[in-house]
Amino acid sequence: MVMFAVVSVLAGLLVAGLVVPFAGIAGVGARATAAGLESLPADLATPPPAERSKVLLADGSLLANFYDENRVKVALKNIAPAMRKAQIAIEDHRFYEHGALDLKSTFRAFASNQAGGSTQGGSSITQQYVKMVQVETAYAKGDKEGIQKAKETTYARKVQELRYAIALEKRFSKDEILERYLNIAYYGDGAYGVEAAAHHYFDTTAKKLTLPQAAMLAGLVQDPNNVNPVADKAAAVARRNVVLNRMASPDIKMISASQAAKAKKVTFDSKQVTAIPNGCISTRYPFLCDYVKRSLLQSPSLGKTEEQRKQLLYQGGLTIETEIDPKTQDAAQKAINSRVSAKDPVISVMAMVEPGTGLILAMAQSRPKMGTKKGQTYYNYAVTQDMGGAEGYQAGSTFKAFTAAAALNNGIPLNKRYNARSPMNFGGQTFKSCDGKFVQGNYPVKNSTGHNGNMSMYDGAKWSVNTYFLQLEQQAGICDATRMAEKTGVKLSRGGSIPDEYSHYPSFTLGAVEVAPLSMADAYATFAARGVHCNPVIVKKITTREGKEIKVPGADCKQVIRPEVADGVNRLLKGVMKGTGRPAYVNGYPDQAGKTGTIDDSEAVWFIGYTPNVAGAAMIAIDKTRKPFKGPDGRSHGLSGYTLPKSGTYLEGSGGGDVGRWIYKPAMTKVLDGRPKTKFKDPPEAILEGKKVAVPDVSGLTWPDAQQQLEDAGFTVEKSYAYDPSPAGTYLGISAYGRVPEKS
Repeated sequence: MVMFAVVSVLAGLLVAGLVVPFAGIAGVGARATAAGLESLPADLATPPPAERSKVLLADGSLLANFYDENRVKVALKNIAPAMRKAQIAIEDHRFYEHGALDLKSTFRAFASNQAGGSTQGGSSITQQYVKMVQVETAYAKGDKEGIQKAKETTYARKVQELRYAIALEKRFSKDEILERYLNIAYYGDGAYGVEAAAHHYFDTTAKKLTLPQAAMLAGLVQDPNNVNPVADKAAAVARRNVVLNRMASPDIKMISASQAAKAKKVTFDSKQVTAIPNGCISTRYPFLCDYVKRSLLQSPSLGKTEEQRKQLLYQGGLTIETEIDPKTQDAAQKAINSRVSAKDPVISVMAMVEPGTGLILAMAQSRPKMGTKKGQTYYNYAVTQDMGGAEGYQAGSTFKAFTAAAALNNGIPLNKRYNARSPMNFGGQTFKSCDGKFVQGNYPVKNSTGHNGNMSMYDGAKWSVNTYFLQLEQQAGICDATRMAEKTGVKLSRGGSIPDEYSHYPSFTLGAVEVAPLSMADAYATFAARGVHCNPVIVKKITTREGKEIKVPGADCKQVIRPEVADGVNRLLKGVMKGTGRPAYVNGYPDQAGKTGTIDDSEAVWFIGYTPNVAGAAMIAIDKTRKPFKGPDGRSHGLSGYTLPKSGTYLEGSGGGDVGRWIYKPAMTKVLDGRPKTKFKDPPEAILEGKKVAVPDVSGLTWPDAQQQLEDAGFTVEKSYAYDPSPAGTYLGISAYGRVPEKS
């Protein structure tokens, strides 16, 4: 006690009554402490140290790690005895014999320091743990000043450290302290804790560490930045041998001299060093990983602010499970790779969603690697810009589905007929925007599939007849069509409101809107789910390191359109699979639907299809930043008749052929394998034929008056000519009598 008092006086820190009973320090009897020492604060918080989070695929395999400190907590029973012994031997060989302070080591260190010898710490493992906790806590808070204070070599800090250590030894057993120490210690080269260090340096686990491996790790704690084998192999081996000598020394005898000699002969194999990837760039599916990360950073359940969410993700040791099936993802990627090279001047995407849940099943693209090299990108071309996407792509005639849905919702039946002439000029005609009616300027439109004339909605969709859908949009209202697209899930790539921006453009039904491909798969999934829309989600489950579940970002599934309207769209688009969508038909699944899409000059071609169980959107678009499409003098016919320079694929410029047959079909074939062959529900008669109403009697009226009365009643009136002995121009009558569909 006199010696301890001398130490305190010389340190300038002697406080009246600051004495430590031998029994409390040495662990010989009750741990009583003097009133002076008891007056120092002892409430050291010991939160779990930062631990890496992991993202898992549907089969349980690892997709990615996120961490500030590469650490995996492990129980003491799962740490090799050799590792426990080695750490105790080199840091505090009497750890299980003394209390919070080892008097012998402390006095020896003090005497050496005062005599001008090498600086010695003399700290017990408990004291070292206290320091590590203080550093870790300050780091977690971003408190740089706190980190420096925790590392100060002043006697004042040492006294406080001792007070904390005494209190900790009252709270925890020796085994508990050792376990915490081994999990918090830094072992160099980015490895925190013994489990991560074992993986990093030896590609093994803490439980399987051998004696020479354990000795090397134990020797790193005091100088992890300089004596780890990656930084300096010779220094690491020399330090390991110091640990082995210590373990075999006569006063410790943890191992025999022969065991130490044998362990010293083991060389360090640098080939065993394993880098633990952090983040998404080097993962198997970097863009899926990035979507997971962005989804979590926007999830309020992980914290009120993005910074709090990021801290939990990178320090909280979360286990994040996704629904991504590697087989499905690989099938989608393989389908794209078979047609498009990463270095081709085009962009291809395949996105798949589960109707009724919103779970993303696959999200592949022709440039699957993150980076700046040729053929790499940092854009996830399937998603909106706020989720890492690019500028978006016009989806062409796939938008006709939303016009059809709006028409059915407004009582216009599937058997609605128009004379779909080609070309037709819609200039001077009245359309309905969300701000009211307007007269369209000069707007000539032609059909591209060779199908013209009088037809129903079935044929209009089956052959993607432009002039049919312009007339249908005119009757249903552009406003309602844009609202239908938005509520089923379509998203502008750059963000914003579709009705606000596009309800004044009749070309909306032809897909002149730059959208995110994933959102198109999501929208068609709404039809497949009979009008239930779910936001696309990629995270299935989040579990904390304590085993508690955190609420995952929700799909917010809700009924957005009447089921019978969705049933009608399904019936309509089912017919497309016998028309322009035939190349995409998946054998063995009778109930499937879809729609082709090609934009002006074939700059993008699409196929979006679905069954009641899976919806998928496939696309190829020109890359406007690459030749031959770059600039005002770029290729004028887009993808039509173009041979990709790297893959050698010839593109015909059609949604059904280029992407339906070669990308959508093989990917869907794989994902549908083993799933039930669920059927679409039949729509009611009102959807098929409309509500029956009486046709007004217009006999005896002039042609203009008859036309006006019929149109006022909600009918579409077309003038046709017939052979008759009456003078040319004579009004003969109408083609429908009695009760007919209300909006025919």
